[in-house]
Formats: sequence, structure tokens, C-alpha cells
Amino acid sequence: MNPLLIVVADGAKARFFTLETEAITQLEAHPYLFEDEVMVNPDQDIPSQQLWSSPQSQTGQHPDGVVHSYDDRREHHEIEYEKRFAKKIAGRIAQRIDPDIDHRQQLLLIADKKLLGLLRNSLIPILPMNLLVIDLDKNLTHLNSKELQDYLVQKSLLPVHSIS
Repeated sequence: MNPLLIVVADGAKARFFTLETEAITQLEAHPYLFEDEVMVNPDQDIPSQQLWSSPQSQTGQHPDGVVHSYDDRREHHEIEYEKRFAKKIAGRIAQRIDPDIDHRQQLLLIADKKLLGLLRNSLIPILPMNLLVIDLDKNLTHLNSKELQDYLVQKSLLPVHSIS
């Protein structure tokens, strides 16, 4: 089991990385980030016209001619979709962490502020106490593995020798 798990997430997807070692020669090896799993939020895949009612159905006309707008509580629904996704991510993280491992495992959790808070709430009750959790309030899901690795080295979250 890899001692470092990196999860980079936003409301639409979560990407899971581990730090692997590539043998360049018999004497030299360089660690690199390897993306080994992606989770997609199924609620974000639904086209907005199917997720929310059409503009025509959002207004109603009272018999006396007064037009009013219905409150479809989109923001509340969006938060619920993100909470569900955060719980799924947390469950997957918990499956990938070995609670009985002797050496110290680390979790580097990177997400925007809102999702990061939801992930913390979902993770706190289920993670082992010996797990070192480092979090970063940033949306980095758009970076490829090399760009992410360079960024994390620059922020001193990965060792400098991990740049090949």
C-alpha cells in the first residue's frame, strides 16, 4: 500500500494519485505522480435543462393576471449534490487507507473551499487517527500529473527530488 494518497477534487470529479517510483537506472530512481482512479459526480453529468425545470415552468400566472416566479431552490439542491459526492469520495478514500498499517500514511486533500469543508465533515469520523491529513484549498483538477507534481513540489508538499 502506498504511504501517500493525493486526492484532487471539484464538484464534478475526484482524481486519485499515488507517488510511484520509476527506475531510471540501477542507481537512480525518480518518484512521479500516478493517477490511478477518477470518480465522476453523476449529478454534474445531467444537462441543466433536465436537472432544473424550464424557464416557462418557473413562472406562474395568477387568475388576476399577476405573474410570479417559483423558487426552485437550486442552490440547496446543488449543495446536496456536492454533499453526496463528498461522501462518496470520503468512502473511497477510507477504502484506500489501511487503518492497521505500521508506517505513517498521508492523505493530501486538494479541493475548492466549499468541497474541502464537505470532505472534512465526511472524513473526520471514518479516518484512522494515525493518518496525517494535509489539505489545500485550491481547485487543481485541470492540471495533468506532471503539472500537479511540479505545483506540489513548489508548495513544499512533495519532496524536491520528485521532479525528474
